[in-house]
Amino acid sequence: MAALIIARLTFHEAARRKILLAALLLGIVFLLIYAIGFYYVNQEFSRSSSGPGLLERNEIRNFLFMAGMYVVNFLTVMMTVLTSVVTISGEVASGTIHTLVAKPLRRWEIVLGKWLGHAAMLSLYLLLMAGGVIVIVYLISGYTAPNYFRGLSFVWLNALLLLSVSLFGGTTLSTLANGVMVFGLYGIAFLGGWIEQIGSFMENQTAVNIGIISSLIIPSEALWKRAAFEMQSPMVRALGFSPFSAPTVPSAAMIWYALLYAVVALVLAMRQFSHRDL
Repeated sequence: MAALIIARLTFHEAARRKILLAALLLGIVFLLIYAIGFYYVNQEFSRSSSGPGLLERNEIRNFLFMAGMYVVNFLTVMMTVLTSVVTISGEVASGTIHTLVAKPLRRWEIVLGKWLGHAAMLSLYLLLMAGGVIVIVYLISGYTAPNYFRGLSFVWLNALLLLSVSLFGGTTLSTLANGVMVFGLYGIAFLGGWIEQIGSFMENQTAVNIGIISSLIIPSEALWKRAAFEMQSPMVRALGFSPFSAPTVPSAAMIWYALLYAVVALVLAMRQFSHRDL
């Protein structure tokens, strides 16, 4: 299939960019700092006989684990946008896209191939970063967070959602405008999520509704909230109090909406590029 060839070329092209190398280096630095910090915190309350019991220690470990995953989610989002925002619009502006369009390829295959290539790269990046946090926590403390595989699947879906939106923007906007749009949408979701969280604690329905509306505009923050809900400890989940997720957990309907959102954005990107005048 031609799309798989484009995906392979896109993967290698993205791997050669300096931004990917910078992201990997920063990711490794983050994992090193995280490992050192987690080690000393774990040692501090493990060596004291009058320190917290096993349940309290696991709660602290889960909190530190969630802090690490929060950073991983943010880094994955930044990685998604920064590597994909220039994929189509930049090639159209430079004229390099004509080398692909001139070949016996359907235009939708080009877009799908680029999506698959970036999706593969982002999957490996997420596996490295999230897997690093999981392994660090386990090797140092023996603790394993609940439902981490299910939680990571929502973080992964969040990356694919923003990738689809970024590619759609690249078929209609310039690189700069596309970057502003994607980061702006993510900012709206992020701010709306915090407003919803504060509104839930204060029992302010208006603030909660603002968060729900922002999730309908783009459900990226809702996916993180569901991921955090799955991976947080049973005690925190029962109490509904955590700086990483709101008391109101996104429903299965919101997850399906996010999946549909990503698929529609990708389909629109393929359709728009097929009719675009180059």
